Amino acid sequence: MDESRARRLFGESLVAPGDLASSPFRVDRDRIVSSPFFARLAGVTQVISPGGAGSLVHNRMTHSLKVAQVARAIAERVTVADKSDLSEKLGGCDPDVVEAASLAHDLGHPPFGHLGERVLDQLARQRLRIPDGFEGNAQSYRIVTSTEIRGQATIGLNLTNAVRAAILKYPWTRHGDARFMEPPPRGAAAPPDDPDGGSAKFGAYLTEVDDMLAAREPFAGRVAAWQQTVEASVMDTADDIAYAIHDLEDVHRVGVLQQGAVATELMSWQRWGPATDLDRAGGAIESLRRQLHRKDGWMADDEAFAAAVELVRAELVDGLLARPFDGSLEAEAQVAAFSATWTRRLVESAELVEQPAVRSGHVQLATAQWHEVQVLKFVQNRFVLARPDLALHQRGQARLLASLVEALLSWLTDPDEAERIPRRLGDLVELAETELPEGTPDRLGQARGRAVIDFVAGLTDNQAVALMEALTGHSRQLWTDAFVL
Repeated sequence: MDESRARRLFGESLVAPGDLASSPFRVDRDRIVSSPFFARLAGVTQVISPGGAGSLVHNRMTHSLKVAQVARAIAERVTVADKSDLSEKLGGCDPDVVEAASLAHDLGHPPFGHLGERVLDQLARQRLRIPDGFEGNAQSYRIVTSTEIRGQATIGLNLTNAVRAAILKYPWTRHGDARFMEPPPRGAAAPPDDPDGGSAKFGAYLTEVDDMLAAREPFAGRVAAWQQTVEASVMDTADDIAYAIHDLEDVHRVGVLQQGAVATELMSWQRWGPATDLDRAGGAIESLRRQLHRKDGWMADDEAFAAAVELVRAELVDGLLARPFDGSLEAEAQVAAFSATWTRRLVESAELVEQPAVRSGHVQLATAQWHEVQVLKFVQNRFVLARPDLALHQRGQARLLASLVEALLSWLTDPDEAERIPRRLGDLVELAETELPEGTPDRLGQARGRAVIDFVAGLTDNQAVALMEALTGHSRQLWTDAFVL
Protein backbone atom coordinates (compact mmCIF):
# COMPACT_ATOMS: atom_id res chain seq x y z
CA MET A 1 0.00 0.00 0.00
CA ASP A 2 1.45 3.41 -0.95
CA GLU A 3 2.07 6.06 1.71
CA SER A 4 -0.83 8.33 0.79
CA ARG A 5 -3.29 5.44 0.85
CA ALA A 6 -1.92 4.25 4.19
CA ARG A 7 -2.37 7.70 5.69
CA ARG A 8 -5.89 8.04 4.30
CA LEU A 9 -6.91 4.73 5.80
CA PHE A 10 -4.91 4.69 8.96
CA GLY A 11 -3.97 8.27 9.83
CA GLU A 12 -0.56 9.80 10.40
CA SER A 13 2.22 7.60 11.68
CA LEU A 14 2.43 7.70 15.46
CA VAL A 15 5.99 6.44 15.71
CA ALA A 16 7.77 8.24 18.54
CA PRO A 17 11.56 8.64 18.95
CA GLY A 18 11.67 6.01 21.71
CA ASP A 19 9.79 3.34 19.77
CA LEU A 20 11.83 0.37 18.57
CA ALA A 21 9.92 -0.38 15.35
CA SER A 22 9.58 1.81 12.27
CA SER A 23 6.15 0.58 11.19
CA PRO A 24 3.30 2.28 13.10
CA PHE A 25 1.44 -1.02 13.30
CA ARG A 26 4.43 -2.81 14.78
CA VAL A 27 4.81 0.08 17.20
CA ASP A 28 1.19 -0.52 18.21
CA ARG A 29 1.98 -4.18 18.86
CA ASP A 30 5.03 -3.26 20.94
CA ARG A 31 3.10 -0.71 23.00
CA ILE A 32 0.39 -3.26 23.76
CA VAL A 33 2.84 -5.98 24.79
CA SER A 34 4.83 -3.59 27.00
CA SER A 35 1.67 -2.35 28.72
CA PRO A 36 1.16 -3.40 32.36
CA PHE A 37 -2.37 -4.36 31.38
CA PHE A 38 -0.98 -7.02 29.06
CA ALA A 39 1.35 -8.35 31.77
CA ARG A 40 -1.67 -8.56 34.09
CA LEU A 41 -3.35 -11.07 31.76
CA ALA A 42 -0.92 -13.77 32.94
CA GLY A 43 -2.87 -13.81 36.21
CA VAL A 44 -6.40 -13.67 34.80
CA THR A 45 -8.65 -16.68 34.26
CA GLN A 46 -9.38 -17.92 30.75
CA VAL A 47 -11.74 -20.80 31.60
CA ILE A 48 -10.15 -22.50 34.62
CA SER A 49 -8.55 -20.26 37.24
CA PRO A 50 -4.73 -20.47 36.97
CA GLY A 51 -4.56 -20.46 40.76
CA GLY A 52 -6.62 -23.62 40.95
CA ALA A 53 -4.98 -25.65 38.22
CA GLY A 54 -1.33 -24.67 38.16
CA SER A 55 0.65 -23.79 35.04
CA LEU A 56 -0.99 -26.40 32.83
CA VAL A 57 -3.89 -24.21 31.76
CA HIS A 58 -4.19 -21.16 29.55
CA ASN A 59 -4.54 -17.75 31.09
CA ARG A 60 -5.68 -14.63 29.25
CA MET A 61 -2.13 -13.85 28.17
CA THR A 62 -1.37 -17.23 26.62
CA HIS A 63 -4.83 -17.19 25.05
CA SER A 64 -4.13 -13.77 23.52
CA LEU A 65 -0.77 -14.95 22.19
CA LYS A 66 -2.40 -17.92 20.49
CA VAL A 67 -5.17 -15.76 19.06
CA ALA A 68 -2.48 -13.49 17.61
CA GLN A 69 -0.68 -16.48 16.09
CA VAL A 70 -3.85 -17.87 14.50
CA ALA A 71 -5.02 -14.44 13.37
CA ARG A 72 -1.77 -13.67 11.59
CA ALA A 73 -2.01 -16.97 9.70
CA ILE A 74 -5.59 -16.14 8.64
CA ALA A 75 -4.60 -12.61 7.60
CA GLU A 76 -1.83 -13.94 5.39
CA ARG A 77 -4.28 -16.42 3.88
CA VAL A 78 -7.04 -13.95 3.01
CA THR A 79 -4.70 -11.39 1.47
CA VAL A 80 -3.22 -13.72 -1.17
CA ALA A 81 -3.08 -12.43 -4.74
CA ASP A 82 -6.57 -13.53 -5.85
CA LYS A 83 -8.16 -11.75 -2.86
CA SER A 84 -5.90 -8.71 -2.55
CA ASP A 85 -8.16 -6.40 -4.59
CA LEU A 86 -11.19 -7.31 -2.48
CA SER A 87 -9.17 -6.86 0.69
CA GLU A 88 -8.11 -3.36 -0.40
CA LYS A 89 -11.68 -2.48 -1.39
CA LEU A 90 -12.85 -3.35 2.13
CA GLY A 91 -10.13 -1.28 3.83
CA GLY A 92 -7.14 -3.61 3.89
CA CYS A 93 -5.89 -6.51 5.98
CA ASP A 94 -2.41 -5.98 7.39
CA PRO A 95 -1.01 -8.93 9.41
CA ASP A 96 0.66 -6.51 11.85
CA VAL A 97 -2.67 -4.78 12.52
CA VAL A 98 -4.37 -8.11 13.07
CA GLU A 99 -1.64 -9.31 15.42
CA ALA A 100 -1.73 -6.10 17.47
CA ALA A 101 -5.52 -6.18 17.78
CA SER A 102 -5.43 -9.83 18.83
CA LEU A 103 -2.94 -9.07 21.59
CA ALA A 104 -5.16 -6.23 22.84
CA HIS A 105 -8.61 -7.78 22.51
CA ASP A 106 -8.76 -9.14 26.08
CA LEU A 107 -6.98 -6.35 27.97
CA GLY A 108 -10.22 -5.35 29.69
CA HIS A 109 -11.24 -8.77 30.95
CA PRO A 110 -11.60 -8.65 34.75
CA PRO A 111 -10.57 -11.23 37.36
CA PHE A 112 -12.21 -14.67 37.13
CA GLY A 113 -12.99 -14.61 33.41
CA HIS A 114 -16.51 -14.25 32.04
CA LEU A 115 -17.94 -14.75 35.52
CA GLY A 116 -16.20 -11.54 36.61
CA GLU A 117 -17.55 -9.77 33.56
CA ARG A 118 -21.15 -10.68 34.39
CA VAL A 119 -20.79 -9.75 38.06
CA LEU A 120 -19.20 -6.36 37.37
CA ASP A 121 -21.86 -5.56 34.78
CA GLN A 122 -24.66 -6.33 37.23
CA LEU A 123 -23.00 -4.27 39.97
CA ALA A 124 -22.26 -1.37 37.65
CA ARG A 125 -25.83 -1.08 36.40
CA GLN A 126 -27.90 -2.07 39.41
CA ARG A 127 -25.77 -0.97 42.35
CA LEU A 128 -23.78 1.94 40.89
CA ARG A 129 -26.39 3.16 38.37
CA ILE A 130 -23.89 3.38 35.51
CA PRO A 131 -26.00 3.23 32.30
CA ASP A 132 -23.23 1.57 30.27
CA GLY A 133 -22.57 -1.06 32.91
CA PHE A 134 -19.48 -3.15 32.25
CA GLU A 135 -18.42 -5.17 29.21
CA GLY A 136 -15.02 -6.75 28.65
CA ASN A 137 -14.68 -5.62 25.04
CA ALA A 138 -15.67 -2.04 25.85
CA GLN A 139 -13.25 -2.12 28.80
CA SER A 140 -10.43 -3.19 26.47
CA TYR A 141 -11.20 -0.26 24.22
CA ARG A 142 -11.32 2.07 27.23
CA ILE A 143 -7.87 0.87 28.31
CA VAL A 144 -6.18 1.50 24.96
CA THR A 145 -7.83 4.91 24.53
CA SER A 146 -8.36 6.41 27.99
CA THR A 147 -7.24 4.77 31.23
CA GLU A 148 -3.79 3.49 30.32
CA ILE A 149 -1.03 5.88 31.32
CA ARG A 150 1.57 6.89 28.71
CA GLY A 151 3.91 9.71 29.68
CA GLN A 152 2.12 12.24 31.89
CA ALA A 153 -1.36 11.96 30.37
CA THR A 154 -4.17 9.41 30.27
CA ILE A 155 -4.27 9.20 26.48
CA GLY A 156 -4.30 5.45 26.18
CA LEU A 157 -1.69 3.69 24.09
CA ASN A 158 -1.94 6.16 21.19
CA LEU A 159 -2.70 3.42 18.67
CA THR A 160 -3.40 3.90 14.97
CA ASN A 161 -6.95 4.03 13.63
CA ALA A 162 -6.52 0.64 12.00
CA VAL A 163 -5.59 -1.20 15.19
CA ARG A 164 -8.25 0.56 17.28
CA ALA A 165 -10.86 -0.33 14.67
CA ALA A 166 -9.59 -3.91 14.57
CA ILE A 167 -10.11 -4.27 18.32
CA LEU A 168 -13.82 -3.52 17.86
CA LYS A 169 -15.56 -6.89 17.57
CA TYR A 170 -18.84 -5.14 18.30
CA PRO A 171 -18.63 -1.62 16.80
CA TRP A 172 -21.60 -0.12 18.64
CA THR A 173 -22.49 1.12 22.13
CA ARG A 174 -24.77 -0.65 24.61
CA HIS A 175 -27.85 1.29 23.57
CA GLY A 176 -26.87 1.83 19.94
CA ASP A 177 -29.13 1.24 16.94
CA ALA A 178 -27.56 -2.10 15.96
CA ARG A 179 -29.83 -3.95 18.41
CA PHE A 180 -32.91 -2.86 16.46
CA MET A 181 -31.78 -4.43 13.19
CA GLU A 182 -33.64 -7.52 12.02
CA PRO A 183 -31.80 -9.72 12.48
CA PRO A 184 -29.37 -7.87 14.75
CA PRO A 185 -25.62 -8.45 14.31
CA ARG A 186 -24.12 -11.17 16.48
CA GLY A 187 -23.92 -9.84 20.02
CA ALA A 188 -26.17 -6.83 19.42
CA ALA A 189 -29.43 -8.39 20.62
CA ALA A 190 -30.51 -7.83 24.22
CA PRO A 191 -30.06 -10.84 26.52
CA PRO A 192 -33.31 -12.81 27.06
CA ASP A 193 -33.31 -12.10 30.80
CA ASP A 194 -32.92 -8.34 30.29
CA PRO A 195 -34.84 -7.19 27.20
CA ASP A 196 -34.45 -3.50 28.12
CA GLY A 197 -30.77 -3.73 29.00
CA GLY A 198 -29.34 -2.91 25.59
CA SER A 199 -26.96 -5.03 23.55
CA ALA A 200 -25.51 -8.10 25.22
CA LYS A 201 -22.12 -7.28 23.66
CA PHE A 202 -20.76 -3.89 22.65
CA GLY A 203 -17.40 -2.38 21.83
CA ALA A 204 -17.27 1.01 23.53
CA TYR A 205 -18.77 2.94 26.42
CA LEU A 206 -20.33 6.34 25.76
CA THR A 207 -17.18 7.96 27.14
CA GLU A 208 -15.18 6.46 24.25
CA VAL A 209 -17.83 6.67 21.51
CA ASP A 210 -16.19 9.64 19.76
CA ASP A 211 -12.89 7.76 19.64
CA MET A 212 -14.66 4.67 18.27
CA LEU A 213 -16.26 6.72 15.49
CA ALA A 214 -12.92 8.37 14.67
CA ALA A 215 -11.16 5.00 14.44
CA ARG A 216 -13.88 3.67 12.13
CA GLU A 217 -14.19 6.79 9.98
CA PRO A 218 -11.47 5.75 7.47
CA PHE A 219 -13.54 2.61 6.74
CA ALA A 220 -16.79 4.49 6.02
CA GLY A 221 -18.21 3.38 2.69
CA ARG A 222 -16.03 0.27 2.76
CA VAL A 223 -17.73 -1.73 5.49
CA ALA A 224 -21.21 -1.20 6.95
CA ALA A 225 -21.50 1.00 10.04
CA TRP A 226 -22.38 -2.02 12.19
CA GLN A 227 -19.93 -4.42 10.49
CA GLN A 228 -16.45 -5.34 11.70
CA THR A 229 -13.48 -4.23 9.63
CA VAL A 230 -11.77 -7.09 7.81
CA GLU A 231 -8.99 -7.02 10.40
CA ALA A 232 -11.48 -7.16 13.29
CA SER A 233 -13.21 -10.06 11.56
CA VAL A 234 -9.91 -11.94 11.29
CA MET A 235 -9.26 -11.37 15.01
CA ASP A 236 -12.78 -12.49 15.93
CA THR A 237 -12.48 -15.66 13.84
CA ALA A 238 -9.10 -16.46 15.41
CA ASP A 239 -10.57 -15.92 18.88
CA ASP A 240 -13.31 -18.45 18.11
CA ILE A 241 -10.74 -20.99 16.89
CA ALA A 242 -8.53 -20.53 19.95
CA TYR A 243 -11.48 -20.91 22.30
CA ALA A 244 -12.79 -23.99 20.51
CA ILE A 245 -9.45 -25.81 20.44
CA HIS A 246 -7.00 -24.54 23.02
CA ASP A 247 -9.47 -24.33 25.88
CA LEU A 248 -10.36 -27.99 25.27
CA GLU A 249 -6.69 -28.75 25.82
CA ASP A 250 -6.94 -27.27 29.31
CA VAL A 251 -9.94 -29.27 30.46
CA HIS A 252 -8.38 -32.45 29.08
CA ARG A 253 -5.09 -31.75 30.86
CA VAL A 254 -6.71 -31.28 34.25
CA GLY A 255 -9.00 -34.29 33.79
CA VAL A 256 -12.27 -32.35 33.78
CA LEU A 257 -13.50 -33.43 30.35
CA GLN A 258 -14.67 -37.03 30.65
CA GLN A 259 -14.78 -39.26 27.59
CA GLY A 260 -17.87 -41.21 28.65
CA ALA A 261 -20.18 -38.23 29.09
CA VAL A 262 -19.19 -36.63 25.79
CA ALA A 263 -19.40 -39.95 23.93
CA THR A 264 -22.88 -40.68 25.29
CA GLU A 265 -24.22 -37.30 24.16
CA LEU A 266 -22.75 -37.35 20.67
CA MET A 267 -23.42 -41.02 19.93
CA SER A 268 -26.99 -40.82 21.20
CA TRP A 269 -27.72 -37.95 18.85
CA GLN A 270 -26.09 -39.81 15.97
CA ARG A 271 -28.36 -42.75 16.73
CA TRP A 272 -31.61 -40.79 17.04
CA GLY A 273 -30.80 -37.72 14.95
CA PRO A 274 -33.07 -34.67 14.87
CA ALA A 275 -35.95 -36.69 16.36
CA THR A 276 -34.09 -36.86 19.67
CA ASP A 277 -36.15 -36.15 22.78
CA LEU A 278 -34.53 -33.07 24.31
CA ASP A 279 -34.74 -34.59 27.80
CA ARG A 280 -32.71 -37.67 26.97
CA ALA A 281 -29.06 -38.21 26.03
CA GLY A 282 -28.42 -36.43 22.74
CA GLY A 283 -31.05 -33.79 23.50
CA ALA A 284 -28.53 -31.08 24.35
CA ILE A 285 -26.75 -31.30 21.02
CA GLU A 286 -30.11 -31.44 19.26
CA SER A 287 -30.96 -28.18 21.03
CA LEU A 288 -27.77 -26.73 19.56
CA ARG A 289 -28.79 -27.82 16.05
CA ARG A 290 -32.16 -26.12 16.43
CA GLN A 291 -30.58 -22.99 17.85
CA LEU A 292 -28.22 -22.72 14.89
CA HIS A 293 -31.17 -22.88 12.50
CA ARG A 294 -33.04 -20.29 14.54
CA LYS A 295 -30.18 -17.82 14.91
CA ASP A 296 -27.84 -18.59 12.03
CA GLY A 297 -30.05 -19.84 9.21
CA TRP A 298 -27.65 -18.15 6.77
CA MET A 299 -25.11 -20.91 7.52
CA ALA A 300 -26.88 -23.75 9.37
CA ASP A 301 -26.90 -26.98 7.39
CA ASP A 302 -28.03 -30.36 8.73
CA GLU A 303 -25.60 -32.43 6.67
CA ALA A 304 -22.67 -30.27 7.75
CA PHE A 305 -23.84 -30.43 11.36
CA ALA A 306 -24.06 -34.24 11.31
CA ALA A 307 -20.62 -34.46 9.71
CA ALA A 308 -19.21 -32.15 12.39
CA VAL A 309 -20.68 -34.27 15.18
CA GLU A 310 -19.12 -37.38 13.66
CA LEU A 311 -15.72 -35.72 13.19
CA VAL A 312 -15.63 -34.42 16.77
CA ARG A 313 -16.69 -37.83 18.06
CA ALA A 314 -13.95 -39.56 16.05
CA GLU A 315 -11.09 -37.15 16.75
CA LEU A 316 -11.95 -35.85 20.21
CA VAL A 317 -13.84 -38.68 21.90
CA ASP A 318 -12.14 -41.66 20.25
CA GLY A 319 -8.87 -39.78 19.83
CA LEU A 320 -7.73 -37.21 22.39
CA LEU A 321 -10.01 -38.30 25.26
CA ALA A 322 -9.45 -42.03 24.79
CA ARG A 323 -6.48 -41.88 27.15
CA PRO A 324 -6.44 -39.72 30.30
CA PHE A 325 -3.75 -37.06 30.31
CA ASP A 326 -0.88 -38.28 32.52
CA GLY A 327 1.77 -35.65 31.85
CA SER A 328 3.95 -38.02 29.82
CA LEU A 329 5.77 -36.95 26.68
CA GLU A 330 3.40 -39.14 24.70
CA ALA A 331 0.37 -37.43 26.20
CA GLU A 332 1.87 -33.99 25.49
CA ALA A 333 2.55 -35.02 21.89
CA GLN A 334 -1.03 -36.20 21.49
CA VAL A 335 -2.39 -32.86 22.71
CA ALA A 336 -0.03 -30.95 20.43
CA ALA A 337 -0.99 -33.05 17.41
CA PHE A 338 -4.71 -32.60 18.09
CA SER A 339 -4.31 -28.84 18.42
CA ALA A 340 -2.11 -28.48 15.33
CA THR A 341 -4.37 -30.62 13.13
CA TRP A 342 -7.53 -28.77 14.09
CA THR A 343 -5.96 -25.32 13.92
CA ARG A 344 -4.59 -25.98 10.46
CA ARG A 345 -7.92 -27.31 9.19
CA LEU A 346 -9.85 -24.32 10.49
CA VAL A 347 -7.34 -21.67 9.38
CA GLU A 348 -7.15 -23.15 5.88
CA SER A 349 -10.93 -22.90 5.54
CA ALA A 350 -11.07 -19.16 6.26
CA GLU A 351 -12.23 -17.05 3.34
CA LEU A 352 -12.83 -13.39 2.54
CA VAL A 353 -16.43 -12.54 1.65
CA GLU A 354 -17.58 -9.29 0.09
CA GLN A 355 -21.24 -9.46 1.16
CA PRO A 356 -21.48 -11.40 4.44
CA ALA A 357 -24.67 -12.15 6.34
CA VAL A 358 -25.62 -9.69 9.06
CA ARG A 359 -24.57 -12.13 11.79
CA SER A 360 -21.26 -12.88 10.11
CA GLY A 361 -18.15 -10.95 9.15
CA HIS A 362 -16.13 -10.37 6.01
CA VAL A 363 -13.86 -13.24 7.08
CA GLN A 364 -15.61 -16.51 7.81
CA LEU A 365 -14.96 -20.22 8.00
CA ALA A 366 -16.23 -22.60 5.34
CA THR A 367 -19.56 -24.28 6.08
CA ALA A 368 -18.07 -27.56 7.32
CA GLN A 369 -15.54 -25.91 9.61
CA TRP A 370 -18.04 -23.37 10.96
CA HIS A 371 -20.19 -26.28 12.17
CA GLU A 372 -17.16 -28.05 13.63
CA VAL A 373 -16.37 -24.97 15.75
CA GLN A 374 -19.97 -24.86 16.99
CA VAL A 375 -19.80 -28.51 18.09
CA LEU A 376 -16.40 -28.07 19.77
CA LYS A 377 -17.71 -25.03 21.67
CA PHE A 378 -20.78 -27.04 22.65
CA VAL A 379 -18.58 -29.69 24.26
CA GLN A 380 -16.86 -27.01 26.34
CA ASN A 381 -20.10 -25.28 27.34
CA ARG A 382 -22.02 -28.46 28.14
CA PHE A 383 -19.41 -30.58 29.90
CA VAL A 384 -17.24 -27.96 31.59
CA LEU A 385 -18.98 -24.64 32.09
CA ALA A 386 -22.23 -26.26 33.23
CA ARG A 387 -20.58 -28.38 35.96
CA PRO A 388 -21.94 -27.87 39.51
CA ASP A 389 -18.44 -27.91 41.04
CA LEU A 390 -17.40 -25.04 38.77
CA ALA A 391 -20.59 -23.21 39.72
CA LEU A 392 -19.71 -23.62 43.40
CA HIS A 393 -16.29 -22.09 42.81
CA GLN A 394 -17.72 -19.25 40.75
CA ARG A 395 -20.38 -18.35 43.30
CA GLY A 396 -17.61 -17.72 45.79
CA GLN A 397 -15.73 -15.58 43.26
CA ALA A 398 -18.90 -13.61 42.52
CA ARG A 399 -19.41 -12.85 46.21
CA LEU A 400 -15.79 -11.82 46.53
CA LEU A 401 -16.08 -9.32 43.66
CA ALA A 402 -19.33 -7.89 45.02
CA SER A 403 -17.80 -7.48 48.46
CA LEU A 404 -14.68 -5.91 46.97
CA VAL A 405 -16.70 -3.31 45.05
CA GLU A 406 -18.68 -2.43 48.18
CA ALA A 407 -15.55 -2.16 50.33
CA LEU A 408 -13.76 0.12 47.86
CA LEU A 409 -16.84 2.31 47.40
CA SER A 410 -17.15 2.63 51.18
CA TRP A 411 -13.48 3.60 51.39
CA LEU A 412 -13.90 6.26 48.71
CA THR A 413 -16.85 7.87 50.50
CA ASP A 414 -15.30 7.85 53.98
CA PRO A 415 -14.46 11.51 54.72
CA ASP A 416 -11.82 10.49 57.25
CA GLU A 417 -9.91 8.50 54.61
CA ALA A 418 -9.80 11.08 51.80
CA GLU A 419 -6.01 11.38 52.03
CA ARG A 420 -5.34 7.65 52.26
CA ILE A 421 -7.30 6.11 49.39
CA PRO A 422 -5.20 4.18 46.85
CA ARG A 423 -3.52 6.64 44.50
CA ARG A 424 -4.59 4.81 41.37
CA LEU A 425 -8.19 4.71 42.56
CA GLY A 426 -8.08 8.46 43.17
CA ASP A 427 -6.64 9.03 39.69
CA LEU A 428 -9.43 6.96 38.16
CA VAL A 429 -12.07 9.00 39.98
CA GLU A 430 -10.58 12.22 38.58
CA LEU A 431 -10.45 10.75 35.08
CA ALA A 432 -14.04 9.47 35.22
CA GLU A 433 -15.32 12.81 36.53
CA THR A 434 -13.70 14.75 33.68
CA GLU A 435 -15.37 12.40 31.17
CA LEU A 436 -18.88 13.11 32.47
CA PRO A 437 -20.65 16.25 31.18
CA GLU A 438 -21.41 19.11 33.53
CA GLY A 439 -24.89 18.68 34.95
CA THR A 440 -24.75 14.89 35.05
CA PRO A 441 -26.94 13.77 37.98
CA ASP A 442 -24.75 12.69 40.91
CA ARG A 443 -21.65 13.29 38.81
CA LEU A 444 -19.20 12.48 41.60
CA GLY A 445 -21.11 9.35 42.55
CA GLN A 446 -21.09 8.13 38.94
CA ALA A 447 -17.38 8.89 38.67
CA ARG A 448 -16.63 6.98 41.86
CA GLY A 449 -18.64 4.02 40.61
CA ARG A 450 -16.84 3.89 37.26
CA ALA A 451 -13.48 4.30 39.01
CA VAL A 452 -14.18 1.36 41.33
CA ILE A 453 -15.19 -0.79 38.36
CA ASP A 454 -12.07 0.25 36.42
CA PHE A 455 -9.90 -0.47 39.46
CA VAL A 456 -11.33 -3.93 40.16
CA ALA A 457 -11.30 -4.86 36.47
CA GLY A 458 -7.57 -4.09 36.42
CA LEU A 459 -6.69 -6.68 39.08
CA THR A 460 -5.47 -10.22 38.58
CA ASP A 461 -7.34 -13.10 40.19
CA ASN A 462 -4.81 -13.31 43.02
CA GLN A 463 -4.73 -9.55 43.53
CA ALA A 464 -8.51 -9.49 43.93
CA VAL A 465 -8.32 -12.22 46.56
CA ALA A 466 -5.40 -10.56 48.38
CA LEU A 467 -7.06 -7.14 48.41
CA MET A 468 -10.29 -8.54 49.78
CA GLU A 469 -8.38 -10.39 52.50
CA ALA A 470 -6.68 -7.14 53.47
CA LEU A 471 -9.93 -5.14 53.46
CA THR A 472 -11.63 -7.70 55.70
CA GLY A 473 -8.70 -7.90 58.12
CA HIS A 474 -7.82 -11.50 57.25
CA SER A 475 -4.37 -10.76 55.91
CA ARG A 476 -1.39 -10.41 58.24
CA GLN A 477 1.01 -9.37 55.49
CA LEU A 478 0.86 -5.60 55.64
CA TRP A 479 3.37 -4.42 53.08
CA THR A 480 3.13 -7.21 50.53
CA ASP A 481 -0.52 -6.30 49.96
CA ALA A 482 0.44 -2.80 48.82
CA PHE A 483 1.29 -3.94 45.29
CA VAL A 484 -2.39 -3.89 44.31
CA LEU A 485 -2.86 -0.28 45.42
